[in-house]
Amino acid sequence: MATETWEVKENAKPRGLDGISDKQIDYHFDVHYKGYVSKLNEIWSKLPDVDLTKANQNYSDLREMKLEETFNYDGSMLHEYYFESLSKDHVAMPESVKAQIEKDFGSYEKFVALFKATGTAFRGWAHLVFDLNCGKLRVLGADIHNASAIWNALMILPLDVYEHAYYTDYGAKRAPYLDAFMNNVNWKVVEKRLDRAKRTYEAFKKD
Repeated sequence: MATETWEVKENAKPRGLDGISDKQIDYHFDVHYKGYVSKLNEIWSKLPDVDLTKANQNYSDLREMKLEETFNYDGSMLHEYYFESLSKDHVAMPESVKAQIEKDFGSYEKFVALFKATGTAFRGWAHLVFDLNCGKLRVLGADIHNASAIWNALMILPLDVYEHAYYTDYGAKRAPYLDAFMNNVNWKVVEKRLDRAKRTYEAFKKD
């Protein structure tokens, strides 16, 4: 069986953003995102040969590989979603997205306040997800890539708040980075993800 590999999306870097420099994106993409992909592929290359007879909940090669597989898998995936979520074009929020946000959070302003506060409260991520269990948007926070998720939720908008996402531009100041992120959201991409999630929810209800 061929070894599974994750391919880096070389052309996925957003450029020319307001408040998030190309240099910041380069560091984030080339060091951190590519690093997660590299380690994920390394783990996948070694998993077929791991000794399953030594599996143990205190320590074993299998346990460590499986733990770090999810960390690097989620790190790879979330960063691809993150970079795709940003655009210099300042796309207006589609009405379908606005309506869903207002329905689930009361107003766009209340959503942004919660999203940015979650990005302040957590060490790694704030996530806007669509919960397939009940058909609504939720904001989640995570200290690391592979924690604090909920089952049956689809990613709509991930906000990376690790220091590596903003230190080049803002040093230790996270607040202006959060503002810059929201100013550069590609709402057409968000609309595409939300539409897909809602279609999935309709099929999910029928099963």
